[in-house]
Amino acid sequence: MKLLSIAVPCYNSENYMEKCINSLLEGGNEVEIIIVDDGSKDGTARIADEYAEKYPEIVKAVHQENGGHGEAVNTGLANSTGAFFKVVDSDDWVSRDAYRKLLDIMRSSLENDEKLDMLISNFVYDKQGAHHKKVMSYRNALPIDQYFTWHEVGHFRVAQYILMHSVIYRTGLLRECGLKLPEHTFYVDNIFVFNPLPYVKKMYYTDVIFYHYFIGRDDQSVNESVMIKRIDQQIRVNKLMIDYFDFDAITEKPCMKYMRNYVNVMMTISSAFLVLSKDKENYKKKHELWMYLKEKNPRLYKNILHTVMGIALRMEGGLARTVQRIGYKVFQKMIGFN
Repeated sequence: MKLLSIAVPCYNSENYMEKCINSLLEGGNEVEIIIVDDGSKDGTARIADEYAEKYPEIVKAVHQENGGHGEAVNTGLANSTGAFFKVVDSDDWVSRDAYRKLLDIMRSSLENDEKLDMLISNFVYDKQGAHHKKVMSYRNALPIDQYFTWHEVGHFRVAQYILMHSVIYRTGLLRECGLKLPEHTFYVDNIFVFNPLPYVKKMYYTDVIFYHYFIGRDDQSVNESVMIKRIDQQIRVNKLMIDYFDFDAITEKPCMKYMRNYVNVMMTISSAFLVLSKDKENYKKKHELWMYLKEKNPRLYKNILHTVMGIALRMEGGLARTVQRIGYKVFQKMIGFN
């Protein structure tokens, strides 16, 4: 059995996937790299096959009809044999030294029979052309270089939450929770992180930058204009997270608090882009989304509505939307996420 399986979803990725895969090969034979060609129409399939032929003990090439990012992750998980599972998008890459440290932690957890459910590290928003690269770290909220539970998790700052880039899950946990991402839907990386959280008991955080999250292509899913164009996809994911949230099923109160804040962040993102669009139909969708939350989970709606972000974003009208747009721009400059 491999120590770590890494799924690399690829769709028309020929121009940048080699940088990603080459960085992952630094893990050596303990790592399994599963390149999932999601119905690409360029040279992605050929490149994937070449890597699989050159590194047969490390790389698997899997080809499928186009099912979207979520289905590619599902395929990666279904083909994984590693004790732990990670997703690395084909335009991103990882740091060598941090990679080795993470592998050491995973190996040690198995050797010492520690049932490590989630391993967390930092990532950097590697924004093209930006002089200052924003690093997402968790040293203020999580114990460093030790095992811990939800009861030892501290306070997360606004916009500080665990993304797919930060997390490595125990493969068995993902299968135990029945994780399956929806097909043909963008932004499902949020579901990938969110849905397994109630099953997580033991965590470990190391304060190193492992993942380089590239931002800069015009067609990238997090590009502002693309997010507005695909706002219905964002709303769908937001609603799926609302549907999944169940106060009675989440046994750990700190976990419940974190997941509640995660939904709050998603409501913020959805609302912000609906307002940024300056489209009257999208203003209606914003209202409908908040009503969906209210009807589906009144307790969660009440919790979120009483937060600063909830109050600011729930307001409607021309003046409120102007303030919300300004707030988003300030927030965007602070974080540097797109």
